[in-house]
Amino acid sequence: MAPFVRRDFGSLVSLGQYSTVGSLMGVLVGRGMFIKGMFARIMYRSLYRMHAAALHGGSSVFWRTVVSTVSQRPTPSVKLR
Repeated sequence: MAPFVRRDFGSLVSLGQYSTVGSLMGVLVGRGMFIKGMFARIMYRSLYRMHAAALHGGSSVFWRTVVSTVSQRPTPSVKLR
């Protein structure tokens, strides 16, 4: 088995319902880049759903996304972990 090598692509942090910030390492543009706003929020949500799909399966994540989009249940704006 090949040894594990960690590659850091950056960090994304959701700071509430409307605020997300992130720091991307130099994969895309050759240097580090700070992102915020809607672009960071879209990246955060897509990354979250990709991880959920890897754990629970794509169809489960798809149906949860559909139900959460249709339903009007209140959800916490900040994850506390």
